[in-house]
Amino acid sequence: MARMIFVNLPVADVARATAFYETIGAVKNPQFCDPTTSCMVFSENIYAMLMTHEKYSQFTSKKIADARTTSQVLLCLSADSRDEVDEIVGKAEAAGGIADPSPKDEYDFMYGRSFEDPDGHLWGVNWMNMDAFNPQPATENA
Repeated sequence: MARMIFVNLPVADVARATAFYETIGAVKNPQFCDPTTSCMVFSENIYAMLMTHEKYSQFTSKKIADARTTSQVLLCLSADSRDEVDEIVGKAEAAGGIADPSPKDEYDFMYGRSFEDPDGHLWGVNWMNMDAFNPQPATENA
């Protein structure tokens, strides 16, 4: 089985957060949802679990960071093209997010932009021209 990632995010309003992530292209998986949690699927291997603060607190005794004022994690999604980067960030802004809170990354081999979701979680969206990179031999410890 391929390795999967589940990003768990505390949110103030599960319904609002769910609608936001649906707008930018994630699909809700009702199999892993309840009134306190929405499972948002970005791809076969990438999921975001949107949880009320109360639900999130069941998994940690640490104080929940306010993502609007504290950086806890930087999340990044890949895109298939520069246009898709712009499309995703545009959708995020239209859904109530903040577009480009960080400077754009613009190089011949890479293009990236960012957005904050309504709870302040910072996401990057990047396209990379993989042909611009020299293939590296696989290492045993990679």
